[in-house]
Amino acid sequence: MDRKVIWSYEATDDLDALAEYIARDSSFYAAAFTQQVLDISRSLNVFSERGRIVPELGNPDIRELLIREYRLIYNIKQSRVVILALVHGARDLKALWEKEKRG
Repeated sequence: MDRKVIWSYEATDDLDALAEYIARDSSFYAAAFTQQVLDISRSLNVFSERGRIVPELGNPDIRELLIREYRLIYNIKQSRVVILALVHGARDLKALWEKEKRG
């Protein structure tokens, strides 16, 4: 089943902030990484169940894909996939989720 992929405001902010950070050293690598993330997120329209369940959350509808050292976290709905966050793998996800009231 094809699902529509939608980015939450928070996830869009995550990607923008990350691109700005990488661009301090290289605008080329910032653009390349952003494109990679967007391409992978678009593929979730068909293969949305391929990511693993986020261990800290334990919800089978909230999954993640690893892109380099970052976690692309998304929620599978009936007809859509909502991108919830793009966070560094070293961050404390549980604390972030509670602090920013994500999900």
